[in-house]
Amino acid sequence: MKQFAEILKEKGLKVTPQRLAVYSALVSTKSHPSAEAIHKMLIADNPSISLATVYKTLDSFKTAGLIKELNFCFEYSNYDADMSDHQHIVCTKCCHVFDVYYKPDEAMRDDVEKESGFKINDEQIVFYGICPECAASSK
Repeated sequence: MKQFAEILKEKGLKVTPQRLAVYSALVSTKSHPSAEAIHKMLIADNPSISLATVYKTLDSFKTAGLIKELNFCFEYSNYDADMSDHQHIVCTKCCHVFDVYYKPDEAMRDDVEKESGFKINDEQIVFYGICPECAASSK
């Protein structure tokens, strides 16, 4: 956590126990939790942390480029501390989000730039389908 405290300082963010707790909760899971889920993860050990604090903390992390906010199911946002190059696959039944490490074809990016006239600086590819748990439960 000391390293993350240094990163917060570099980004101009105050180092607080709440910020450290929120980040720790987020990096300790691959489940892409919502703010509410993060709050539930933290409340037992941090009874004074409010849901509003979790939301504000996530927003400051997102603005600083430390996390990604994912809006795939439209019910709520999910958050991802994995800033590496990767895509996501979303279950259309349960809205769980999973990481997929797939390198998009450079030719596709070039084609999209040529057709649209855009200079692309980032892309996000999202796959949708039914996860194995939901598929098994519907049999």
